[in-house]
Amino acid sequence: MLSNVTLFCFFASYLCALIVEITRLWLKSSVTRWVAIGFAFAGFVAHVAYLFERARASDLPPLLSSTHDWLLVLAFLTVVIYLFVSTIDSSLGFGLFLLPIVVVLVGVSRFVNQTTGAGLSVTRGWGMLHASMWVLGAVGVVIGLVLSVMYLVQHRRLRQKSLLEDGLELPSLERLGRLNWWAIIVSVPLLSMGMVTGVGLSLASDPAAQAVRLTQPSIVISLLSWLGMMVLFAWLLVARRTPGRLVAWRTVWAFGFLLLTLIVLQVFSHGGVHGIASHKPSAISLASVTLNPQSSTLNPPS
Repeated sequence: MLSNVTLFCFFASYLCALIVEITRLWLKSSVTRWVAIGFAFAGFVAHVAYLFERARASDLPPLLSSTHDWLLVLAFLTVVIYLFVSTIDSSLGFGLFLLPIVVVLVGVSRFVNQTTGAGLSVTRGWGMLHASMWVLGAVGVVIGLVLSVMYLVQHRRLRQKSLLEDGLELPSLERLGRLNWWAIIVSVPLLSMGMVTGVGLSLASDPAAQAVRLTQPSIVISLLSWLGMMVLFAWLLVARRTPGRLVAWRTVWAFGFLLLTLIVLQVFSHGGVHGIASHKPSAISLASVTLNPQSSTLNPPS
């Protein structure tokens, strides 16, 4: 039963949830809200089943098995946040901004490395720590990016006095600014721990089997993106009074660039999300992947 679940099952469910969220701009009712939540929850169940089957087949947790599974874990955690917020808060805005990222993550996972490597033996525990910090930090990046875009949209609507015209419900600027500040403060240290453990694992691994070099372009770009976020993090800590709009714009640039480079590099570079290449499964490092769309498809089950 679980083996019949394909990527298309939850991709289509999340896409339907997004479409319903868009229609709520004109059809504001509790029915459409729960329909959107229902589609998202159906995709969530299929998502869990898919990851469970992949983990059972590879005998590895999804965070360590392949880039394909790692991206799906990131999408999974994002959906959990969407379901939680949408259930306790009837406001429209969050899902409208968050679900597009979920759909993109699931869609992109189709085009990255889907080959699972062998067990990681001695470094498996440290590899799990590295992968966990990296994915939790990435969730914070997604949330921070969404909150910043929501802030900018709400700021524009207030200036143009169009709050009652487009049917979009968003939190106040003060609340969005406060939540965005916390997203930055939490996500940057998590990503930093992920970076440090990734570099440590790369240096400690066998040079003859090391799948990723710290000097290769994908790693250098990732480090530059992280440095950009560290600058934003330090600025927030030392600045006494920072305009919320300025924080939102800098978050969009820093977090948006990191998320974009993360996705693009994983599609076009070589190795695994933590340097776990299928031909050299003992090596662990920072994020990069091989284009190898073979094991799952976006086609519906027959």
